[in-house]
Amino acid sequence: MIAAACLSTCTTDTPEAADPAQDAANWTGFGGNSDEQHYSALDQIDADNVGELGLVWSMDLPQQNSVSAPLAVDGVLYTATGYSVVRAIDAVTGKLLWEYDPQVPEAAGRKLRQGWGIRGLAYGEGRLYVGTHDGRLLGINAKDGTLAWSAQTLPKDNASFISGPARYFDGKVIIGFGGGDVSDVRGYVTAYDAKTGSQLWRFWTVPGNPSDGFENKAMEMAAKTWAGEWWKYGGGGTVWNAMTYDRSTNSMILGVGNGSPWNHKIRSEGKGDNLFLASIVALDADTGEYKWHYQVNPGESWDYNASMDMELADLDIGGQQRKVLMTAPKNGFFYVIDRTTGKLISAEPFVKVSWASKIDLKTGRPVENPDARYADGKTFTMWPGPVGAHTWLPMAYNPKTRLVYIPAIEMATSYNDVGIERKNWKRTPGNAVDGGANPNFVVPDAGPTNATSALIAWDPVTQKQVWKVPTPGPWNGGIMTTAGNLVFQGRIDGTFDAYAADTGKKVWSFAAQAPVTAPPISYSVNGKQYVTVITGMGTSGSAFGTLLPVSIDYRTQARRILTFAIGGKGTLPKQVATPVEPVADPDYTADAALELQGLMKFARQCAVCHGVDAIAAGHAPDLRASSVPLDAAAFASVVRDGILVPNGMPRFEEYTDADLAAVRQYIRAEAAKWRTTAKPQK
Repeated sequence: MIAAACLSTCTTDTPEAADPAQDAANWTGFGGNSDEQHYSALDQIDADNVGELGLVWSMDLPQQNSVSAPLAVDGVLYTATGYSVVRAIDAVTGKLLWEYDPQVPEAAGRKLRQGWGIRGLAYGEGRLYVGTHDGRLLGINAKDGTLAWSAQTLPKDNASFISGPARYFDGKVIIGFGGGDVSDVRGYVTAYDAKTGSQLWRFWTVPGNPSDGFENKAMEMAAKTWAGEWWKYGGGGTVWNAMTYDRSTNSMILGVGNGSPWNHKIRSEGKGDNLFLASIVALDADTGEYKWHYQVNPGESWDYNASMDMELADLDIGGQQRKVLMTAPKNGFFYVIDRTTGKLISAEPFVKVSWASKIDLKTGRPVENPDARYADGKTFTMWPGPVGAHTWLPMAYNPKTRLVYIPAIEMATSYNDVGIERKNWKRTPGNAVDGGANPNFVVPDAGPTNATSALIAWDPVTQKQVWKVPTPGPWNGGIMTTAGNLVFQGRIDGTFDAYAADTGKKVWSFAAQAPVTAPPISYSVNGKQYVTVITGMGTSGSAFGTLLPVSIDYRTQARRILTFAIGGKGTLPKQVATPVEPVADPDYTADAALELQGLMKFARQCAVCHGVDAIAAGHAPDLRASSVPLDAAAFASVVRDGILVPNGMPRFEEYTDADLAAVRQYIRAEAAKWRTTAKPQK
């Protein structure tokens, strides 16, 4: 840990009577404030003068995931990147004040196998709160970076992990977790005392074994919507991202994840709604007791979830002022929900949708395509796919324009469960991605020319698109909007852009020299407004290098903090082009049978970071360009012995020599395909 005294702008020991979260000069949580609107009320930078916006300072970051939302409190910028390494930086000068490294990769064990790093942190009462991949929740003193407390919120012996940001609210801090895609996990959230780290309450999102009794009446109710012996599979329902505190009703509202396994026919014998999967659930913020829920996908079976950000607003609907919650989950519908009762107000598709024709407003349930549940022997192409019409990268709501700005994706995935034994199904061991189905993420009608993305401005009252700006490829950046009639968003092609919030006209652009997918923030110091964003490619989008229109190299991409203000004159170092090329491998000999074995292992355990078809997208190295797979001993030292665990490369200690040989052969085969093409694929 590096410790340093705060500069004159650092006043994080503000008395509790002054709430930094209520000051527009600060950005204290993932969504800006407790309403999670990703909106700044500052208007010094506006659509008329944004052309004068310039770089004030930049800071290079280490070679780990940097797709994270920073915070700004009383002149100090706080970031949590990589594996929860927290830094305090003078927001005006860019000087590092302190750094805290919780040494997560070494502690994570098998949890590291879905190793995406942290996506954000929270601030409250002079402390920062951040989760770690190995399952700790940390309270860190914002003034000097010392550890105030640590709580182990997850078991150490399963595949659950933390990647999403904690939320601070009313003297408490809440954290969820992920891991349901790779293991038998039962979801829950836990609230802790922000001062002491002592546990206050826990809410489980799916019921456990009825013979063990139920934790509360909500779990007893939920159990009636499940069938078979679901608890043996965990059930899923992890709250890995979205949580919103509604101050007006004293509710903590959860966005609950998908089922584990995905396939409803395995998980629950194809019966029941399976509460509270893919649901929005409101709890009493003081006690954690259930208030209401709304389920977006009853009987979820496609890795759909309700885990995308949820913005709160007061809208005039039908001449009546309504307290609403707005969300655009994976399934492609935009939902407006009464946040006092959980009753659905409206829902309409904002992208191409094939799994359902509409949402029935009387019942609140989707009218599903009869083929969507991939009946025996059939394959169904889902629009959108499990990546979602909207990922965890947040949308934003502007109270002035009364529009929502969505980083939308249009990409399909085909599903079937041919060859999968439902009654005796067993999960692929070793923390492998296994949903009990056969998804194909690169289907013919949604290949590189048809998988797209866009920035969409959406009217939540009329449920109609107001304007749309295409963005490159099937992956785009998180959103921030401001009172200056601006919308900020980065792109994977290395630009950071601003648009007029009312019209969608591009009014400013900056060449960031690296993908910009993290959500920006805005804040003010000594009366001057700043905008900050972190560059770099990371997290779940890294699996789809085969669909991206640009090459993103793990080793050379710039991971930086960029801070802008009116009149900024800073520049970035000159960019040196370093094309990625397949490694020379004169000793390679094709072996179709061995390559197929390697493909199966790679797809289950490696592609999530190193990319489908071994075409990486920046979160991890492109192994086709690496010499390591050419040498059996070197490959074993990395994959089985774990010499790169400190860098975030997990250890697969159970891999036999035959397993290693098969994966090596597959990687070398993909590199050979690349060498035979006229132009590099990536």
